[in-house]
Amino acid sequence: MTPQPCADPSRVSLADAARLSGALLQRGDSAEFDTGAAPTLADLAECLFFSPGDGRIWLNDQRMLLLHSAAFGTLRRELIDCVGVERARRLLTRAGYASGARDAELVRQRWPAADGASILAAGTRLHALEGVVKVEPVHFSFDAATGRYDGEFHWHHSSEADEHIAAYGIGTEPACWMELGYAMGYVTGLTGTLVVFREIECRAMGSAVCRVIGRNAARWDDVADDLRYLDLPAQAAGDGIAQTARRQAAALDKTADAQSSAHPAGHPGLVGRSAAFAASCDALRRVAPTDTAVLLTGESGVGKELFAATLHRQSRRAGRAFVAVNCAALPDTLIEAELFGVERGAFTGAQQTRAGRFERASGGTLFLDEIGSLPYPAQGKLLRALQEREIERVGGGQTLSVDVRVIAATNVDLREEVRRGRFREDLFFRLNVFPIVIPPLRERRDDIALLIESFLQQFCREHGRSTPGITQRARRTLLNYTFPGNIRELRNMMERGVIAVDDGQPIDLPHLFRHEPLPAAELYSVSDGALKIEPFGQAASASVPVAERRDAAPAAGAAPMSIDALEEQVLADALARARGNVSAAARLVGLTRAQFAYRIKKRGGAG
Repeated sequence: MTPQPCADPSRVSLADAARLSGALLQRGDSAEFDTGAAPTLADLAECLFFSPGDGRIWLNDQRMLLLHSAAFGTLRRELIDCVGVERARRLLTRAGYASGARDAELVRQRWPAADGASILAAGTRLHALEGVVKVEPVHFSFDAATGRYDGEFHWHHSSEADEHIAAYGIGTEPACWMELGYAMGYVTGLTGTLVVFREIECRAMGSAVCRVIGRNAARWDDVADDLRYLDLPAQAAGDGIAQTARRQAAALDKTADAQSSAHPAGHPGLVGRSAAFAASCDALRRVAPTDTAVLLTGESGVGKELFAATLHRQSRRAGRAFVAVNCAALPDTLIEAELFGVERGAFTGAQQTRAGRFERASGGTLFLDEIGSLPYPAQGKLLRALQEREIERVGGGQTLSVDVRVIAATNVDLREEVRRGRFREDLFFRLNVFPIVIPPLRERRDDIALLIESFLQQFCREHGRSTPGITQRARRTLLNYTFPGNIRELRNMMERGVIAVDDGQPIDLPHLFRHEPLPAAELYSVSDGALKIEPFGQAASASVPVAERRDAAPAAGAAPMSIDALEEQVLADALARARGNVSAAARLVGLTRAQFAYRIKKRGGAG
């Protein structure tokens, strides 16, 4: 029988996954938590990595914070003192719920075919990995057919309990509010049924350990208080699974979804939600309804033409023409003819009258890309056209009125060009009425994961390919890469990866980086409970599995290794594993035989 799709394809419950896989979700107890099935603690730890030079920590695609527990305790205390215990508990419970729901989404996407007990246990391991609390399961069971959930857990070393005790001492009420919210968000997000957790004993009440019980909301005698802290009505406990999940998503994450939309400017072509990108999109949204001239600035490859096209679509001129001109691509002798048109016989070869870009864009938008490359003489004529809203074709004597909204773009500093005498100051001020700076990709790393997924879907569809995504080390490298070519470079990499990888296989570093060097910066991840440093050199060294290169990482206190030395070691290791067979060794590191032989020969070895 063909499985029925869930009501919302973007939200897949664990029960839905069970129907799809046949045996994903079975009844389980705490003994099954330690079977070694994925995702193990090591699997989850591999998702946590650091980019210290960039000031970011990542859990898969989600940015994390390494925060002092005492700082959190201060914030918690100030929150309680300012708004009171009840409102503070509500806010912290909802924040915890949102965190748990996001971790559930991470696990659901990364391990869609994982065993049910292991995928539920992943939440306890993530909570420990994030430094919040150690979870010891007492007993646990979940029946996929009925949706019945039962669980009892001991929480050790609760950070929230520690900070509450430090601030207020021992009291009479449980204090692990955020952790309860996390448990409810995680389990509810995976099972598709509203599960409520209660803290029966708490260290903040003088107990030796925090004891927590979780079960379906409908199976508690009275969940009015529990749902009140989640801002859900009491009748939610009796609703169906799908209705409850949808209500929770709307009630608990409406604001976050609006703020974290992948398309902040309201157009699917613009993908991103980072602060720098959102600021640019907000400026675009504000100026779009006007006819004001806009100057887009940013490095090559940041998407200036896409911004211009989006601005046009959001303007009142959206139904008219959008004409783009790359000023750098026009020969100096033809710039005026291209911009303003030409009359028949104006010069040799002008055999007919032709309208210029200004005429073709009349009533709509004219996008002048690479405006900084416009020759100085043409700048004066462009300025007159903008000021007078009139043009004359080359070789003609008739003045033509044009109604054009001008958007200009440049990747050079026009103020510096003005200072050097290469760009007219009056034209600069005419174009710079409303400047929008588009940030480079290295300043909006929070958007890299979104862009990866967007490009993957696009190119798999265009090229008829299928891939589950990219490997963890490929993702880690891309999140740390500087992207000198910005979004254009990432786009090219993803298209290259989709074409190079075999159908059904994940995209890895050798598929993304071919002849260009990998980032030389060290990439940090957490594995087996310890910080692991993974230096990458050329593409050859990148393609050897991490587990096989652990001895290549410099030991504490050891002299630093150069990229060349690392590559030489990887090549030698691959050749040794292949017992001298160059072709086999080349396959191990993702190179052709000729590429591998060249590298060996360059280093004085036999090819």
